[in-house]
Amino acid sequence: MQEFEKIVIITRKTALEELVERFNTRDQARFYIEHMGGSFNDYQQAHDTYKQAQDALREAIPTGVRFQFIERSFLPMFTFGAHDLIVTLGPDGLVVNTAKYLDTQPLVAFNPDPQRIDGVLVPFRMEHSTAILRQSLCGTMTLKKVSMAKAQLNDGQALYAVNDLFIGQASHVSARYSISYAGQVEAQSSSGIIVSTGAGSTGWLRSVVTGAAQVMASLHPETKTQAAVEDYRFAWEAEQLVFSVREPFVSKVSRAQLVFGKVEARQPLTITSHMPQNGVIFSDGVENDYVEFNSGAIAQVSVAEKKLYLVVHS
Repeated sequence: MQEFEKIVIITRKTALEELVERFNTRDQARFYIEHMGGSFNDYQQAHDTYKQAQDALREAIPTGVRFQFIERSFLPMFTFGAHDLIVTLGPDGLVVNTAKYLDTQPLVAFNPDPQRIDGVLVPFRMEHSTAILRQSLCGTMTLKKVSMAKAQLNDGQALYAVNDLFIGQASHVSARYSISYAGQVEAQSSSGIIVSTGAGSTGWLRSVVTGAAQVMASLHPETKTQAAVEDYRFAWEAEQLVFSVREPFVSKVSRAQLVFGKVEARQPLTITSHMPQNGVIFSDGVENDYVEFNSGAIAQVSVAEKKLYLVVHS
C-alpha cells in the first residue's frame, strides 16, 4: 500500500496559544482582549476548531503508517526525508512556509476552518482527509507543479519563495540599489521591489497593480486603466515572474524607468545593493526569514530550479 516512509504533518500555533504565550495565562489573555473591547470567544472558537481538525487528521491516518507532527517554528531545523509525504493543516501561509524546505516531496494541504480561511493553495477539507491520505499514500493523487522564485546572492546564499520576494530596506526608509534588466542598468531609490510568482500574482502583485491603476484613473479619468485591475493573474506553473518597484523616487542620482516587467530565463533580473546596512531580502511575507542585502551584495532573481508539488483534486 505504502509508497512513502512517513507522513509529516505541519501545524501552527493558534491565535489563542500565541496570546497565552504573550500574557502567560489564559485568564490574563481573556482579560486583555475583553478590556480592549474584543471577543475572547472568537479566539476560543477558532482554537477549538483547529484542535478538532488536528484530532480528525490524526484519526484519518491509516493504521500502521508512521507519522510525525511538527509545529512550523521548527521548520528551519527539521530535515525532511526524500520519501516523506508532507501534510499541512492551516492557511496558505503555512503551505508557502513549508514549501521552501522541500525538494520533490508532494504536499497535501488541508483547510481546518473554511469559515475563517480562504485557502487558495489549500484545496482539501477535513471531511475528505481519510480518502485523500489513502490516495496520496498509494500514489494515485493528482499533482500540480507550482513555480517558485529564487534570489541567488553572490556570497552563495539563496532564498526561495512560493508567492513573492521582497527586496529593500528592513525599515521604512528608502532602499537604494541598482537594477539591471533587459539590457539596461538604472540606479533607483524606492520602497523596495516585489517579485511575484504565478501563485502570488493574486496577492501582493494584485495590490500593486490595483493601487497604481486607481491612482492613474483618479489623476487622468480619460485614460483606460480599469482593464489593468483585472490583468494581474498568471498561471501557477508559469516559467516567469513579475517584478514591480514600489514608490520609485526620481532624483539627481535615481531614475524610475525600470519599474515593472517579466523575469524569464532569457530576461533575468539582477539587483546590486547600495545600502550600507538594514538591506534585506525576505520571502512570502515572513520578515524574520531573510538574508542580508547590504552594500556589495548582488542578487540574481530567477524562476527557481525546484517546484512545489501540490496535491490537488483529480
